[in-house]
Amino acid sequence: MSADRFVLLQPGQTRQTRVPLPPGFGVKVATSDSEGRLAVLENRLDVDIPRHVHELMDEFVYVLEGEMEVDFQDETYRLTPGMCALLPHGIPHAMRNASQPPVRALQISTPGGWDQFMEDLFAAGNAVRTAEGAMDLEKVNVIGERYGMRYVTGTMALD
Repeated sequence: MSADRFVLLQPGQTRQTRVPLPPGFGVKVATSDSEGRLAVLENRLDVDIPRHVHELMDEFVYVLEGEMEVDFQDETYRLTPGMCALLPHGIPHAMRNASQPPVRALQISTPGGWDQFMEDLFAAGNAVRTAEGAMDLEKVNVIGERYGMRYVTGTMALD
């Protein structure tokens, strides 16, 4: 029986993670909560997410507040509050904030693993950054391999 996996969170509450995630990231359902079936995060999109592909996970985003743009198959889509998009595995996509304050969205990945990727990424700290402080996507891709995820190589600014 799976009743022991019941999770109830109050407004603003998130699941505990093994490493602190930066402000704006909150795990609502961890991969371990769902026996690996899904992960649910509430994210504030403070930085652009460059073109990347999930080989295993479908990604679903639902805009709570603000606006974001999603690049998918050579088209750009603007999502406003209440809109959502399913980004199927195996197809590259990118996301950008398109509002101030930054967009807040629910992100659901299935199967799970996105929360674990984020924990591994932030646990790596400076080991995945360039001398200028940007994310070195080649180094990030080494972490992403465990989760079937890869970015187009280069760097990603953190500010």
